Amino acid sequence: MTLRSLLALLTVVFSVAACSDDNGVKVGPSPELGPSRERTPAENQSIFGPGGLSFGAGADKKKDLGEGAVLGVNAYLWRASLDTVSFMPITSADPFGGTIVTDWYTAPNSPSERYKLNVYILGRELRSDGVRVSVFRQVQGKGGWADAPAPATMANALEDTILTKARQLRITGLEQSTAQ
Repeated sequence: MTLRSLLALLTVVFSVAACSDDNGVKVGPSPELGPSRERTPAENQSIFGPGGLSFGAGADKKKDLGEGAVLGVNAYLWRASLDTVSFMPITSADPFGGTIVTDWYTAPNSPSERYKLNVYILGRELRSDGVRVSVFRQVQGKGGWADAPAPATMANALEDTILTKARQLRITGLEQSTAQ
């Protein structure tokens, strides 16, 4: 064995040994840092601690996020949006970005037209301007499906339905939490 291959082998052995969990050195609490404690799972999820990183004037205020506060958007608006568009096939749903995209849906009573929806939840608060719906419509002609304007009031009606359902979910959630 040459000196060069011996050095390469020792380098590999020491590199692998340095990666092991237990190298024989036990580290206890440091008197300068105070007693050590076990970290909770929530603290282990973020390098910024349990509260995460926040900016702005109202960063320390607790906001009404709904029941599933782990979502990136308001949980009541998210659930109400899913419930409202549940009759349509959902192509994608992103609870962190607050986007729901449906596939084309043809109503049984009008087979020559179809609709597609994009639902955007715009924040973490339950507000009247917290949801936006885009409606797309196509009609079937001789050459296939062609884009057509959607009824002007359809997007607003869907937004109102989602907001009403979200408010009902919030009231139901508050009633259940006070009854317990």
